[in-house]
Amino acid sequence: MTWSCVPSAPSATAARDLPSPDDAVAHTLLNCLLREVAGPEQSAVVTRGHLVLRLPYNGTRLRVAIRRTSLLGAHRFTGPVSQDAAGGWSPIGWRQVAEHIRAELAARTGLANDEFVAQVAASHQGVTAALALPRPRRGTGPRAFYLASERSLVFGHRFHPAPKARDTGRAAWRTYAPEAAAVFPVRMLAVRDALVVEEHAEPGATAPLDRLGRAPAGYRLLPVHPWQFDLLRRRPALVAALRSGDVRDLGASATRFAATASVRSLYDGETFLKFSLNVRITNCLRKNAFYELSGAVALTRLLAPMAADLAARFPGSAVLREPAYRSLALPGPGGEADVDLLEGFGVIVREGLERRTRPDATALLAAAVADEYPTGPAHISRLLPGGAGPDAVLRWWRSYLGLLVPPVLAAYFDHGVVLEPHLQNVLVCVGEDGLPLQVLFRDLEGTKLLPERHRAALAGLPEHIADPLTYDADQGWTRLAYCLFVNNIGEMLAALADLSPGTERALWAAVRRVLADYGARHGRQPRLDALLAGEPLPAKANLLTRWERAADRQAAYVRLPSPLTPRPAPGDRPARTAKEPAAGPPVPCPGGRDRRGGAAW
Repeated sequence: MTWSCVPSAPSATAARDLPSPDDAVAHTLLNCLLREVAGPEQSAVVTRGHLVLRLPYNGTRLRVAIRRTSLLGAHRFTGPVSQDAAGGWSPIGWRQVAEHIRAELAARTGLANDEFVAQVAASHQGVTAALALPRPRRGTGPRAFYLASERSLVFGHRFHPAPKARDTGRAAWRTYAPEAAAVFPVRMLAVRDALVVEEHAEPGATAPLDRLGRAPAGYRLLPVHPWQFDLLRRRPALVAALRSGDVRDLGASATRFAATASVRSLYDGETFLKFSLNVRITNCLRKNAFYELSGAVALTRLLAPMAADLAARFPGSAVLREPAYRSLALPGPGGEADVDLLEGFGVIVREGLERRTRPDATALLAAAVADEYPTGPAHISRLLPGGAGPDAVLRWWRSYLGLLVPPVLAAYFDHGVVLEPHLQNVLVCVGEDGLPLQVLFRDLEGTKLLPERHRAALAGLPEHIADPLTYDADQGWTRLAYCLFVNNIGEMLAALADLSPGTERALWAAVRRVLADYGARHGRQPRLDALLAGEPLPAKANLLTRWERAADRQAAYVRLPSPLTPRPAPGDRPARTAKEPAAGPPVPCPGGRDRRGGAAW
């Protein structure tokens, strides 16, 4: 298959709509600081069109202008950040903001992190490079439109301190990054049959790997991300295998793949291949651990009854299965398999879009639809007609909620399955009029099982595979509630509220109605009743997790006052008091953090 991409030239209007790299990075840092530190410690206010917050441990005051306030505390900022100096406000750069946060967190936690500012700097470089590229255009046909959405994430997660950090050189980034509309062949290896490691959930599941070329007799094909091949090609076990002929390098594939937003998952128009990539992106090396390789296939088998039930009850949703993986087992120095190569060359097969997407719908990355800024043709401002009024916005929103929320809740309550519906794991499929017709859930890495509901199935798996596939009920609910209500619904709602100012409260009321309707139709649940009663919403503390260099499974969470109550009482909303915080001793922390883990975008 041949791919071509001719990005459109950036328009002057589009350029005016986007912030500078300096402002974008500074705003992201303030988002994290407000959500995880200043908000829980009540040291932030919105006053006279600005957010003003005080760093509790050193008294530094920072200020930024607000474009729009948010009931969830996820305000929209504009312009530079300023610091209170000698009674006046002086603009400061993103690096100074990062240094203030570094000093604050070091004092707060008693921990040093010599990587933090460098990671923020790397993210700044990534944003700068992406903004310098032409914006993707819609193109002709659903496939081109879909790929444009995957290429649109210029700024990344706005509640992560370094969302576009990459530990790589500029040349490699331009060659393989989705923002650069990267399209390239993969490296094809032929591995002797006896050295192949693979599993499949059904006959023919490895066909997407086998059709990429022709293996010599006694060998099987193993596609490898070319970036990963360059990173691992000097491993002694691989060098020896290439020399002995146990592995043959067949060169580049005839099929070309497009990079998607995760960087390491590639798409050839028929199938997604999720490769390992020993590149640190945001937090960690994007490598398929062995338990993730085997776990993807195990989950595909175990989720079959749930998938069939959800498809029957909620035909507007589907899960993209991961029915196979393949890697190699080359002997290392001690005779055991070289685990770094086994995991580093492991590739997971994921279903493509055509099998699951309605013929009258186009799949789009939800993160691109919900972006704060119109960075691509899939942005909500491009899906809805110009000047869309409240009625059109609410119609779109109700359609989206009706497709997204019920299957996620049913998976948890009826099947004991924790989906991970954050914005980068959800595809919203729209019709010609831009209205949602379907949602697809992807990436089984974050999907977990409640052990009390799946004891027999988990007992049939090796312990090192079964344990990472589970969350207890509380841990699973915290993760699900964050991904669904804060990351996905909260950010999509914010984009709609930007489009139609004054509708935010009505949009949250629609969320409340969907939850109430679900309980009425499918049985009331104490966890849903608590949400409807105003229980705080969990938000993953990406800044503190990154600072403490904790694994995502052990991530901290903060609790956000809920906008789901019909009429929030005065003072319920974060950062909304009337008086600016004065410099002075730190405000005692009222709590607001818990340690229930969970990885989320």
